[in-house]
Amino acid sequence: MEGILKKYQQKFKKVRQEMDNWETLQSRLISQFSNASSIIERVQVIGDKKNYGCLKGIDGIEEAVLQNQMEALETILLSIKYTMEDFHSIVLFLEKMVKESKHLAGGGSQPSTKQLQQRTGIKPRLSDCLDGLAILQEMHYSEYLLKVSVVSALSKIALKSSSKDLGALRQLLFDQPNIPKDEVQLIYDIIFAEDIC
Repeated sequence: MEGILKKYQQKFKKVRQEMDNWETLQSRLISQFSNASSIIERVQVIGDKKNYGCLKGIDGIEEAVLQNQMEALETILLSIKYTMEDFHSIVLFLEKMVKESKHLAGGGSQPSTKQLQQRTGIKPRLSDCLDGLAILQEMHYSEYLLKVSVVSALSKIALKSSSKDLGALRQLLFDQPNIPKDEVQLIYDIIFAEDIC
């Protein structure tokens, strides 16, 4: 039992590292999204000839400025795509950890209720480890799906958006993560009772 718990704690250490990566990706995505939103808002201004003043007499200035902004937007949207792939890698990693943990608990077969509920001193039960890991995986998967929806909406409304649409999407993304840090910390505290590792 103690050996299995130590293996679980090793898995949770890897999970904790991925959670740090998730936070870094969240900051990167917010920055990328803000940059893309700014360009989309500028494109609306660029399209109005009144905004060029004395420059409107220069041949092709509107097209050149617009093309430059569209290329910058395309680059940012590509960066966002790569960031989302990194989020997806973490989600897949968590799914793998959940599967491996279930296999570890049962030694290849379905663990019995007695095995799952067994406790040694203040150390966590196997069910605590499995449940905690499953909760982390579910929270991150749900947040990933929401991020995919927001990013997809940004791409679709890029050329026909209003400031109100962009503001709503931006707020939805900035309000992330929907993962309560205190709940995640509680899961870690349960798994690492008395800092066993």
